[in-house]
Amino acid sequence: MTASERVKIIKAIAPLLEAEEWSVLDLTLRQFQLPTSNQNDSGSKKGYVLDMISGATDEVLLELAAHLGIESTPRPSSIEPSFWLEGHFRVFVSHVSTHKTEAEVLQSCLRSFHISAFIAHIDIEPTKKWQDEIELALSTADALVAILTPGFHDSKWTDQEIGFALGRGLPIVSLKMGLDPYGFLGREQAVLGTEAVDAELAQSTFEVFVKHKQTKKRMAESIVNGFVSSNTFAEAKKNFALLQQAVYWDSRLSAKVNLAGEQNSQISGSFGLPAKLKAFLSQRNPED
Repeated sequence: MTASERVKIIKAIAPLLEAEEWSVLDLTLRQFQLPTSNQNDSGSKKGYVLDMISGATDEVLLELAAHLGIESTPRPSSIEPSFWLEGHFRVFVSHVSTHKTEAEVLQSCLRSFHISAFIAHIDIEPTKKWQDEIELALSTADALVAILTPGFHDSKWTDQEIGFALGRGLPIVSLKMGLDPYGFLGREQAVLGTEAVDAELAQSTFEVFVKHKQTKKRMAESIVNGFVSSNTFAEAKKNFALLQQAVYWDSRLSAKVNLAGEQNSQISGSFGLPAKLKAFLSQRNPED
């Protein structure tokens, strides 16, 4: 959604939640994986509601709006960009052109964690308008990764990309590669210090997204999609290892994983994996 669409949804949701008893209000927030607090710094229930829901993902805002019976809810673009890998967590990689090699390596490494990374100079077709495609990628991404190399802050493009992401409320991971986070980037976003882009850095980036309150659900769904579609015994075991790192979980994911364990021969036939999968599912406590 655009920043304008998010504001409209939040303005529609706020008065309906404000009308609820405090106990019901916090119950609703928790059910939608939104934060609650024992302190109300805003001084009013309306301010409290706005504080708690302003950081919600587009998906959560839409689900909450539907729950509250809000009609004519703005929906994300029906256009399904071809540059995203199907079923993957989506990350827009903001970088300067002089460091495109680092961006390419990161894109390749993140695929192992079922993260599809958009890089403008690779993923935009020559016939497409540059700015339109960048806006489409930013509008449909789940998060943004900023490769902070020298010259990043001097680029008008990168600062606009960061501004767009902040306007959507997207989580931003800053990869410190010769430049410290600045402005809004230095406030709450996760920061990783690094000297080179490699598999270890991709692992660290994955760990941020799999734990972050705004992305843990989408990241869990992406991991499950990867596990379900495992094409070899080795791939099934590798994907199961990622599955074990998922922080978010619900009964829907359990059902999907359980079905894959029965129907995907690369999972059911992988030595020792069926027993581990059964134990894994028995230990998971659905959140819904």
